Amino acid sequence: MPHGTNLLPKEIPPCFYRVSAKALILDETRTKFLVVQEQDGRWELPGGGIDHGEEATETLKREIKEEMGLEVLHVASQPAYLMTFLNVTGYWMGNALYETTVKDLNFTPSDECVALRFVTPTEAKALNAFPNVAKFAGVFDPKRHG
Repeated sequence: MPHGTNLLPKEIPPCFYRVSAKALILDETRTKFLVVQEQDGRWELPGGGIDHGEEATETLKREIKEEMGLEVLHVASQPAYLMTFLNVTGYWMGNALYETTVKDLNFTPSDECVALRFVTPTEAKALNAFPNVAKFAGVFDPKRHG
């Protein structure tokens, strides 16, 4: 192939994942994690898709500012959790969750964030949420964050 030709197919093969960076924002007891409610009523973990060439830590800072209007103070250099799941769109997704600290929780409402709350894993599983929230609730271990 000539140099500069796009090597990826036009359609994504089923062995590929859409990768997102998600913020693991813990409450003061470090036993609950933050979820955000989108305009359609479903709950989600804060964060979003990693753009080509972007570091996951930069993705989190950008997405949290864009979607919630919050200032990120710290993002861990390594993910605390990595999980894969089949999304409601029918695409396989990968989420890397980074422990994240924000300045405060005085968010600015947007389509991606009309409400937020801290939940236990049991509470998270009962929410009308995207599949990754229940999946994360099943692997979240507060003892790792004490």
